Amino acid sequence: MDMHRQKARVAMLSVISNSTLVLFKIIVGILIGSVSVISEAIHSGVDLLASVIAFFAVKTSAKPADKEHPFGHGKMENLSGTIEALLIFLAAAWIIYEAVKKLIHPRPLDEPGWGIAVMFFSVVVNIVVSEMLFRVGKKTNSVALQADAWHLRTDVYTSLGVMVGLAMIWIGEKVLTNVHLHWLDPVAAIVVAILIIKAASELTIHSARDLLDVSLPPDDENWIRSYLSSLGKTVSGFHGLRTRKAGSESFIEFHLLVDSSMTVEQSHQIADRIENDIHNHFPESKVTIHVEPCNGYCTPECSKDCLLSEKERKAIEKKKPG
Repeated sequence: MDMHRQKARVAMLSVISNSTLVLFKIIVGILIGSVSVISEAIHSGVDLLASVIAFFAVKTSAKPADKEHPFGHGKMENLSGTIEALLIFLAAAWIIYEAVKKLIHPRPLDEPGWGIAVMFFSVVVNIVVSEMLFRVGKKTNSVALQADAWHLRTDVYTSLGVMVGLAMIWIGEKVLTNVHLHWLDPVAAIVVAILIIKAASELTIHSARDLLDVSLPPDDENWIRSYLSSLGKTVSGFHGLRTRKAGSESFIEFHLLVDSSMTVEQSHQIADRIENDIHNHFPESKVTIHVEPCNGYCTPECSKDCLLSEKERKAIEKKKPG
C-alpha cells in the first residue's frame, strides 16, 4: 500500500504542476500574441489531462482483484497510457493548424520577454516533476507514471525550443531593427508539434503493447529461465514458460518437473520457495506453478529445459514399474 500511495502522490503532483503551467502559458500567450506559447499551453493542457488520467489509473489499478476482475485492475494503467498518447496526436494537429494560419497571416509579438520567462519557468518545473515521475514510475514499474513522465520530458524540450525562438525574435527586435523574425514563432510551434507526434508514437507502442498480452522483455524472461536452470539439484526441469504484463503487474506461469517419489508437501515447499524468489526479483508479480512428476522421458516440449543428465534420465526410467 505504501507503494500505491507513493504513486498516487507523485501523480497528484503532476496534476498540480500542469494546472499551474497551463494557466501561466495561456495568460502570457494571449497577452503577447504568441502562437508558440499558446501551443505550449495546449501541450501542457494535454499533459494535465494525461496527468489526471494517470492519477485515476494509478488509483484504480491499486484496487485488489474482485469477482468481476479476477486478474486485478492493472491494465487500467496501459489503457490510460494509450489514451494519453492519442490525445497528444490531437493536440499536435491543432498546433500545426494554428501555426500555419499565423505563417500565412503573420503579426508582430508584444513583449516576447514575458514568453521567454514563462518558458524558462516551465522548463524548470517539468524537469523536477518528470524526474520524480520517472523515479517512482521505474521503482514501481508503473506504465501510467512513466507515460506521464515522458509527456513532461517532451514538454521540457519543446519549451526550450519555443524559448530559443522567442529569444531570437526579442534580440532581433533590439539589434536588427530592419529584420523581421516573427515567422520564427509559428515555425517553433510546428517543431513543437513534430516532437509531440514522435513522443505520441512511442507512447502508443509502449502503452498499447501490453493490452495484447505481450510477453515480458527478453531480459526478464532470460532471468527467469536462468534462475530455474540454477535449481538443477532440486528440480528435474521446467517447460511451458508464459509471461505477460498488466500495468505494473507481471504474470508468470510454467510447469515444474520434480522427482516422482517426492511427496505433495515437499513439492509444495519447493514451489513456494521458487515463487518467493521470483517475487523478490519482480515485486509486483503473480506466479503460477504447475508441478508435474518427472518420469525420465523428455517430450520435445520439456527437453529444451530439462535439467537432468542423460545418465540421470536413464536411471529414472529404470525405476519405473513394468
